[in-house]
Amino acid sequence: MISREDRVLVIELIDEAVTNGAREFKACEVLNISHRTLFRWRSKNTPDEDQRPYATRPEPSNKLTKEEKERIIEVVNSPEYKSLPPSQIVPSLADKGEYIASESTMYKVLKEYNMQHHRGLSKAPVKRSISTHYADGPNQVWMWDITYIPAGIKGKYHYLYLILDLYSRKIIAWEIYEKESAEYASKLVRRAFMCEHRTKDMKPLVLHSDNGSPMKGATLLETLIMLGVMPSNSRPRVSNDNAYAESVFKTLKYRPGYPRKGLSTIEDARNWVLQFARWYNQEHRHSGLNFLTPEQRHNGLGETVLANRKAVYEAAKLKNPNRWSRNTRKWDLEERVWLNPESDGIIETIEEKSS
Repeated sequence: MISREDRVLVIELIDEAVTNGAREFKACEVLNISHRTLFRWRSKNTPDEDQRPYATRPEPSNKLTKEEKERIIEVVNSPEYKSLPPSQIVPSLADKGEYIASESTMYKVLKEYNMQHHRGLSKAPVKRSISTHYADGPNQVWMWDITYIPAGIKGKYHYLYLILDLYSRKIIAWEIYEKESAEYASKLVRRAFMCEHRTKDMKPLVLHSDNGSPMKGATLLETLIMLGVMPSNSRPRVSNDNAYAESVFKTLKYRPGYPRKGLSTIEDARNWVLQFARWYNQEHRHSGLNFLTPEQRHNGLGETVLANRKAVYEAAKLKNPNRWSRNTRKWDLEERVWLNPESDGIIETIEEKSS
């Protein structure tokens, strides 16, 4: 539901855009509302604010009576059932030939009477917010993770540490060690800073990772503080909060020639990953970058390459226009790249447009 103030702001923004030459329905699309909604808001017959909160709705015919709710409260607080959840109480009552209410109804009544609270020795579940970041240039948000490469002996692995840039998808730095360690991760971050010629006076950098012990170790956190890096972590036991890092590992493990039978020494593993990193950064045309290579995007060559592709397609269309019923292929990229973007509501869109 949109408040009265936001409706007025939307209308003002659209009127301003139309005055400056924009099409009204296009302005509506930018603010994520339909053209018909705008007409309705402008109508004198439409109330100033949404009337749904003030609507009078009839009570459902199957609504519990006060006596039935009190019976539920009496049963769940009885000595026999006071330590059991509704999921245990309902089948126990059924075994006795008694039905009072369903499990979901019992939970609703308990919540209504403010009796639905966490109990027991275990910690209450905590809802954690998702880490959301965006980058509109290289070296603003890095992501890193650890994966394993088989070592040729069952149960033994080489561990690949890898840092990836969000904006360009370039592999910034990598290394292979014999174990997972926050100290090794700290060394890799220092190396990445040297490779990208970063200093503390530059724009703050975000380093996003999973929740493993190497990612949250004291040695790594101390290094990040010293370098002026803001650490960011995925939610516990959530596998897709670091999707870009997982994606590059999948590309690595599905490459032709991936050593599925293992590499006997760390040197062999390093040589193989070196070849992969060179291919990935310099030759691999990334589908997420409209088929630029990460090096092209990272070094600021992307616009030139895409403009050249666009010129090639425009020339081909002029040469034989019958082969194109519409516009040529779109060779462009979004200016911002998001990591775990939250769903954009109309209020966020309005605030961004008006700021």
